[in-house]
Amino acid sequence: MKVALFTAVLLSSIGLAHAASADKGQALVEKANCASCHGAGLTAPILPTYPKLAGQHADYLFYALRAYQVGNSNAQFGRNNAVMSSQVQAFSESDLRDIAAYIASLPGTLVIKK
Repeated sequence: MKVALFTAVLLSSIGLAHAASADKGQALVEKANCASCHGAGLTAPILPTYPKLAGQHADYLFYALRAYQVGNSNAQFGRNNAVMSSQVQAFSESDLRDIAAYIASLPGTLVIKK
């Protein structure tokens, strides 16, 4: 019993205990209306300065979303963008992993999957 508890704590501390769900991520992306800036299918941003997201690596997306949550409070990690920072504040770490999993599952032109 102690080994199982130790393993669960260890895995959760390094982020492996949560299996990201693309279905949950889709609902969160729709709720946040990400397409209003990043375009249909998250591949056609409304401005050239906004990134195409579809097909990007999930770990990168999670890192970027988490960095927007942190913002200026950590100069080593945070990203400063008023719109994105306000968009991600209400999401949990689990939500961000789900969002990243969904966006990574979308067909895009950024990554060639072999």
